[in-house]
Amino acid sequence: MSEDNVKKKLALPYMSICSDAGSYATEGVFLFQSTHPRAYGSFARLLGKYVREEKVISLEEAIRRLTSLPAKNLRIKKRGLLKNGYYADVVIFDPKKIKDNATFQKPHQYATGMIHVFVNGQQVLKDGEHTGALPGRVVRGPGWRGEL
Repeated sequence: MSEDNVKKKLALPYMSICSDAGSYATEGVFLFQSTHPRAYGSFARLLGKYVREEKVISLEEAIRRLTSLPAKNLRIKKRGLLKNGYYADVVIFDPKKIKDNATFQKPHQYATGMIHVFVNGQQVLKDGEHTGALPGRVVRGPGWRGEL
């Protein structure tokens, strides 16, 4: 996809944002294979490049497209909004510093600018460092039947 095409798609109000990459680490067996740079920085790229630098969409709109819009589209209950009774998935980042660092030449690089991350109410990133907590779980939409 060309950059112009990406920007045109991002400008569409119904375009939600996702990543189809696996979960990678910058160590161990993950380094034996290459991956697309967005595996490490898809969301940081949206927030840093297309929101902060190029102003294709607002920060508020980007957050909606990363949270409530995909949860609504996939009919995933109790996710995507900060509401009483919902799972507490919260990301705290510095909008002036959020940046994807992975490149095609060096894809195994974490994004920067993330400060804290809470998954199901439990802190997994504190001051940019992993806490060791693993509270995540598989989230499936209502139509999921086990196919891959």
